[in-house]
Amino acid sequence: MIKTYTTNEQGFQDALAVRKDVFVREQQIDEKEEIDNNEDASLHFVLYDGDTPIGAARLREVNGEGKVERVCILSSHRKKGLGEELMKAMETAAIKRSLPSLILYAQTQAEDFYKKLGYVTTSKEPFLDANIPHVAMKKALKSS
Repeated sequence: MIKTYTTNEQGFQDALAVRKDVFVREQQIDEKEEIDNNEDASLHFVLYDGDTPIGAARLREVNGEGKVERVCILSSHRKKGLGEELMKAMETAAIKRSLPSLILYAQTQAEDFYKKLGYVTTSKEPFLDANIPHVAMKKALKSS
């Protein structure tokens, strides 16, 4: 079950717990880099297994587009289609906000995952973000 949070402190803390597990502990990203000044400007999404947070992501508006950030699923719950479920929830939220497209910076190891969801790579070459190779990607949204 996915829940979207804008002002709920517990939801935000649940999102941070998942992000810290995946990005800080698993991928060794500095916590000061992971939690940034864009938290308050973002719409936070949390995926739960019962009451346990197992996935998280955030969405914010940047230059008239939606920017998907911090997408993660706990290692114990990967390869079950949950990342796709989380992405669809963010796309639905972006369409409701009349955003024409979504952009994201994908870790290169996740590029194929996003391509399967309709994202197109827009950067010519990979670039480093938090010392991890990334590519820029974009998807046009269709309002329903």
